[in-house]
Amino acid sequence: MLYVDKHRPKQLSELHYHDTLTRRLISLASHEDFPHMLFFGPSGAGKKTRIMCLLRELYGPATQKLKIDQRVFLNPSKRKIDVNVVSSNYHIELTPSDAGGYDRLVIQDILKEIAQTQQVDTNARHRFKVVIINEADSLSRDAQSALRRTMEKYMGNLRLILCSTSTSRIIAPIRSRCLLMRVGAPSQTEMTAVLQHVAKRESFRLPDSTCEQIFADSGGNVRKAILVLEALRMQSPDFSGSLSIAKPDWETYAIATADAILSEQSPQRLLDVRGKLYELLVHAIPPRLIIKTITDRLVRRVDESLRPLIVDKAAFYEIRARQGTKAIFHLEAFVASVMSIIKADLMGMSFDD
Repeated sequence: MLYVDKHRPKQLSELHYHDTLTRRLISLASHEDFPHMLFFGPSGAGKKTRIMCLLRELYGPATQKLKIDQRVFLNPSKRKIDVNVVSSNYHIELTPSDAGGYDRLVIQDILKEIAQTQQVDTNARHRFKVVIINEADSLSRDAQSALRRTMEKYMGNLRLILCSTSTSRIIAPIRSRCLLMRVGAPSQTEMTAVLQHVAKRESFRLPDSTCEQIFADSGGNVRKAILVLEALRMQSPDFSGSLSIAKPDWETYAIATADAILSEQSPQRLLDVRGKLYELLVHAIPPRLIIKTITDRLVRRVDESLRPLIVDKAAFYEIRARQGTKAIFHLEAFVASVMSIIKADLMGMSFDD
């Protein structure tokens, strides 16, 4: 079993950082008047871990007896939509955005079914069931509107816990009905404490210099940091010698794509880059992550005067890719815009939209 799963905290008391937030969750779990909640923060900061620890605080260890089902829904044209659902006797966890444009259908069917049934376990500490919705910020506005109506109508039998990276794409009526819980990325000291805890549990000594190296590479992502720690230990059990943190293949490929954009700006190069973008998409790399990785590489290598222009285009096309249906169109338009900016600069012209 990977360290990241083996040493994942199971109770709120085992969490290593954001102590104020932990105490607040313990206090909330002891009251019957438990609110709907919205956990938000960067990827890998520990949102899901806190949510699962909170469930255990609410209902006890039985929440860890999980079963995984694949639910099939029929859209209006009778096409089947498969959605994975993880559940226990006390909660259900789903990612409605997996259904694409039919996320509203999934929200309405599953939540109505749960909300209209009473808690089966008469000995349960709370009378309501919890529904965890992952990637809440990827839900369509129709799905969010359906969610809002459910929150109002079935408060007696149901509590929602939403998990997202940002609150900006969640409609105001949902935000106002939830208690917002920001789970920020840990500081270097907090990350070091987590890594040293894992090292202690695995009975090996972790040098401070290696902790610093892992923190710098992980960017505040605890999950990535623990995976990197395990990879480095496989390289050198005593962490001696030169340790190199390998980048994922997709990231190396995205960086090479950014370098290709910088090296030449022509219709033929745009066509070549299009093929690389397709390659990343077919390997299930999210468009948002592709744009972010390419942009990070570009702004490090271009002149300072071009950086705001490139970041502006990245933000514009990231939103377009999220709202549209064909990601490749928006990714290619982003690359074409960046090429125009770089080309105009090389020719001594001012870039004009």
